[in-house]
Amino acid sequence: MTTLGQHTYSEINAQAEAISAAWDQLELQQDWIERYLNNAAFEEIIFIGSGSSYYQALTMAATCRTWLGRSAVAYPSSDLLLFREQTAPTHRNYLVIGVSRSGESTEVVLALESVQSLANWTIAGITCYEDSSMAKLAECLVSPLGKETSTVMTKSLSSMTFMMQAAIAKAAGRNDLLEELAKVVKQDGATVLAAKPFIDTLVREQSFIKYVYLGMGALYGLSLEACLKIKEMSYVWTEAYGTLEFRHGPKSIVEPGTLVCLLLSEQARDYELKVAREMQEYGAFVLLLTANKGEDTSFADAVFEVGGSDISDEARSVLYLPALQFLGYYTALNRNADPDSPRNLTQVVKI
Repeated sequence: MTTLGQHTYSEINAQAEAISAAWDQLELQQDWIERYLNNAAFEEIIFIGSGSSYYQALTMAATCRTWLGRSAVAYPSSDLLLFREQTAPTHRNYLVIGVSRSGESTEVVLALESVQSLANWTIAGITCYEDSSMAKLAECLVSPLGKETSTVMTKSLSSMTFMMQAAIAKAAGRNDLLEELAKVVKQDGATVLAAKPFIDTLVREQSFIKYVYLGMGALYGLSLEACLKIKEMSYVWTEAYGTLEFRHGPKSIVEPGTLVCLLLSEQARDYELKVAREMQEYGAFVLLLTANKGEDTSFADAVFEVGGSDISDEARSVLYLPALQFLGYYTALNRNADPDSPRNLTQVVKI
């Protein structure tokens, strides 16, 4: 293996272990679930993060609304810090959950500090570093094997997203959802192993001039994350949209040489596949990430099965990530860029 991206490569491959450790860690933090997610006093749960952490916060909030039936939203941490009145109307009782791999992101920490002493505001968090500034400021769930050397987030994002989803399932008292998540723990390693050669071959055999990622529901945030991954690692310009929203103007950018990567849900499968077929007619190379192949996906130029065909779209979310992360990684190597050291970037962003 090339020396370029060796940390990123190792960390993508280690996400199954990180998810399993997060699953075990949650058993030790049951009181966090009761104190925060099961507290009926909170009228709304606000997840905040920056960059990748904001994108996974979108998936966390979508899962919270669906599984827990609670009002939940996700915002960039800077919105809460600098535009609180526009972000959160006064006279409501809020729980704010900061999302930060390092627990040191300036915007997240400052946003939590800005509301911690206010009436009707309670703060908490999720991180990979138990001794971080955020963990000292607010009680946090901790993904113990999410710590990373590389600048870009891979196993940290997978394990934190999964851990919060598992906490939400426990708060909801849904054994069926916990059984789904247990299947994810078992499946993730196989998905990583299968994604590696599939994406490596795809990148070697195809050349793209444009990259578009599409997703809906809990997968929308991960489509944004996929877009960011390939930007960070390989410096190519990409865009991400809600699947059906892409048809309302943005599809004009599609032409031969465009990769359209669809994170296919089961809930909106028929509608999303119609969009994919349309984009192929315009000349796009269509890559589908799906729970399972079928006659309805046979038109696509490439199809990768992430697994989890018998579980919900929300529970399956993290199974889409290995292929998306490898797509950024192998594209970077193909362009002789180092995924471990992206230009202009640092692991922790400070103001």
